[in-house]
Amino acid sequence: MNTSHTPYRVGEWLPQDQETLNDWLRQLAAKTKQADLPLQPSIQAFKEYIEGDASAFMLFTRMFNEQPKRHNTPVHGGDSGPEPEAIVENYQQMLAMCNYVLSMAPEFNETGLVGFPINAIVDRVMATESGYCAFRDPTVNTHFKRILNDWGEFLKSSESVSVLNDSPTGWLSDAAMEKMAGSREAFISTFDCDPTLPHYGFSCWDDFFTRVFKPDQRPVASPDDNNVIANACESAPYKWATNVQLQDTFWIKGQPYSLQHMLNNNADYYPEFAGGTVYQAFLSATQYHRWNSPVDGVIEMIEFVDGSYYAEAPAIGEDPAGPNESQGYITEMATRAIIYIKADNPAIGLMAFMAVGMAEVSTCDVTVKPQQIVKKGDELGMFHFGGSTHCLLFRKGVNLSFNFHGQELNEGQNYLLTSPIHVRSEIAKVVPTQGK
Repeated sequence: MNTSHTPYRVGEWLPQDQETLNDWLRQLAAKTKQADLPLQPSIQAFKEYIEGDASAFMLFTRMFNEQPKRHNTPVHGGDSGPEPEAIVENYQQMLAMCNYVLSMAPEFNETGLVGFPINAIVDRVMATESGYCAFRDPTVNTHFKRILNDWGEFLKSSESVSVLNDSPTGWLSDAAMEKMAGSREAFISTFDCDPTLPHYGFSCWDDFFTRVFKPDQRPVASPDDNNVIANACESAPYKWATNVQLQDTFWIKGQPYSLQHMLNNNADYYPEFAGGTVYQAFLSATQYHRWNSPVDGVIEMIEFVDGSYYAEAPAIGEDPAGPNESQGYITEMATRAIIYIKADNPAIGLMAFMAVGMAEVSTCDVTVKPQQIVKKGDELGMFHFGGSTHCLLFRKGVNLSFNFHGQELNEGQNYLLTSPIHVRSEIAKVVPTQGK
């Protein structure tokens, strides 16, 4: 079977096939070399750290020597062809290409969006032994955070609006509109925008990607029924699990959830969820990127966790589907925001919403405060520069019947080809315990 166009990049943040990604990298490498830009301060600081720290220097040198020589991608009907020489050859080139990215906004591409340009640059070295070590290092992730903050500032600037046009690579093209909403007419009627204004009234890339629905869109499911839980994001189901353990071997294939690590060792909260339920879903690059409360209740506590940005599960190896298959793993490892909500419904009680940053999409912007009263469907916050993955956590004894809107999912299995379910629609319902 020819799998060169297998959609293994969850959420369409990276191209569906390796050759498209390779072509994009070759073009970026050529543009970077031609531009020969001076390093921005955050990139220069990272370079100085790599070259000044013996461990970092070793790991960032070795990972490029360890990157796979070929991908097992069948070409022209069946045989695996040789992988071309590495496109990103060393950490110096990696840094230069990242530096170039900091002054560009993602373009639309029908054959494969590169919404994670830095992820694309380090895609192959992430899956090496040295990459596993380097990309989990706290100091390395501190540097990546500074770099991504710089990119975020560019994406909030007026310069980034250049990709909001109707060219084939523009986000206002017919093809992009079809991808995001089904048609241009549907986009205009669905989202808060003004097609009579330049760039549809969006001031920058970030303004466009955090766009909001018009008031009549995405109604709240059963607003007067507290047994109905609303979908917190416009997201596709990935996995659900019951009887989740406080500690588990989340780095193995299958990646069981490990509550103590997911909830950042917060002893005031993680024991509450022992034996409970976790539901996880992922967001698409072309969809809505804000989070909404799944229940009526009170915001009890908010916690931000600094974690990794480019760490894959070691069990995945050199699988090109690594970012997909690491969805469970990153709930314990990645940058994330945890919002604890005391639901009005006593059958639910304390629950948690967890927004998990992945690669470039790691800015978790919470817009609620502790002790704030929220209604089901109210905004909790948003991802900037796109979307990632999120979890809902429920305590043991909260019996739920999930509603995947016609999609068949079995407990404990990962699903990468599901379709997004509308935010604020029903995602689950509390089922009364027998005898009560």
